[in-house]
Amino acid sequence: MARIERLRTVLREYELDGLVVTTLVNVRYLTGFTGSNGAVVVPVDGEVVLLTDGRYKDQAAAQTSGIEIVVDRDLLGGAAGRMRGCWAAETHTLSVDAHTELVDLSEARIVPGNRLVETLREVKDESEVDALRTACRISVEALEWLWQQGLVGRTERQIARLLESRMLELGAEAIAFETIVAAGEHSAIPHHEPTDRLLAPGDLLKVDFGARVDGYHADCTRTAVAGSPADWQREIHAAVHESQAAGVARCVEGGAVADVNTAARSSLEAAGWLEYFTTGLGHGVGLQIHEDPFIAAKHVGRLERRTVLTVEPGIYLPGRGGVRIEDTVAVGTLKNSNGPEVLTTTPTDLLEIA
Repeated sequence: MARIERLRTVLREYELDGLVVTTLVNVRYLTGFTGSNGAVVVPVDGEVVLLTDGRYKDQAAAQTSGIEIVVDRDLLGGAAGRMRGCWAAETHTLSVDAHTELVDLSEARIVPGNRLVETLREVKDESEVDALRTACRISVEALEWLWQQGLVGRTERQIARLLESRMLELGAEAIAFETIVAAGEHSAIPHHEPTDRLLAPGDLLKVDFGARVDGYHADCTRTAVAGSPADWQREIHAAVHESQAAGVARCVEGGAVADVNTAARSSLEAAGWLEYFTTGLGHGVGLQIHEDPFIAAKHVGRLERRTVLTVEPGIYLPGRGGVRIEDTVAVGTLKNSNGPEVLTTTPTDLLEIA
């Protein structure tokens, strides 16, 4: 119930009488319920109610504690009948029709929820950090195993399946997202989907992947080379390596989110490669693979202790190849430090593979 009490504190600050939670990932965060149909009514005072349908009656009872469970297939109607005064709704994910229905059914005045739960989710508790550590450990162990498997002559798809199978063998409940394996010229495509292209000597090989544990997602990217690297491959990898290190170093409790972006981009600019960095620098990770905060120059927030995010600069040369280095980083979780704890601990140097 600690997460619900954090939410109630915020609701009081905004002088709201409650929040109706309809985004499933936020339902899970607040209650532990993982079913595919549910809503939570969180009043500032009074009993929290989880509404779901009959399929999930037993599951809801097993996964939650201290919450009233109501079996009602009409989630919005069941929620609306419990709302009085001024309530927030998750209008950023509700459909227009669902929002209209909620307004029509409720006697409350309904205002936008302004991503209240997503903001709370930016700061992880210890159990969340532990799950992320485990997911990252499984991920890097699988990658280090993969490098030893003789990859030249295999297709991108085969390499992806090898890595995914190993993560599952090591204890992942699932992969965190669709694995990116990009060989040669495909490594210049930031989010390439694996194909039947064979890895050949001289190719860069970009691997972006992660394991999921207890609902929490790891995210890691490494770029290797099949055989000995060419000078241009060494150069762009070194530039990305320096940029990524500069960004990670700025992941400090109390530091501005925008400073992480500035540090990484300034490094690439000084090296003469900034125009070839065409994606965002990073994002939060947790119950979703992409969640708040998103690192950007316009972000006005500051990093808090136990914020977990990625730092992932890259250089992408169309038709030739590209490099990305990405780590999942926790802020202020190391003993006697307010700085970064890199959870994806596999080396970031340019690895030569066979």
